[in-house]
Amino acid sequence: MGRLSDAQANNILNVRFGGAAVTAPVTYFVALSTTAPTNTGTNVTEPVGGAYARVGVTKNATNFPAAAARSISNGTAITFPAPTASWGTVTHFALYDAATAGVFCGWGAFASGTTISSGGSAPVIPIGGLVIDSPGV
Repeated sequence: MGRLSDAQANNILNVRFGGAAVTAPVTYFVALSTTAPTNTGTNVTEPVGGAYARVGVTKNATNFPAAAARSISNGTAITFPAPTASWGTVTHFALYDAATAGVFCGWGAFASGTTISSGGSAPVIPIGGLVIDSPGV
């Protein structure tokens, strides 16, 4: 399960309750991380080199079908480039609004870590594998 970043949660509140206007990204960029991110976007450790790159996913109803039960997930598989070097053991994902750097939008943990080795298959987040929840009280 995943969660919105603190900044994105504040943006939603601003939009819904008359605060500052916010423009949502047209594309979200999915990153892999070998460490657990925080809500503020720190502690994201993306693989370096070895053909690693964030994957852009256009914001639309096909890629992100309508939320239900305070949760939204990917409606299409998210496929990363095939690794040409070891990327380590990936345990989390992070969402950004840019292919490099950018604004941190959210994060989540995978059910289990996956070791990504040089020459291995391209990593894939299956349909429903990237989940963002809106926490309740």
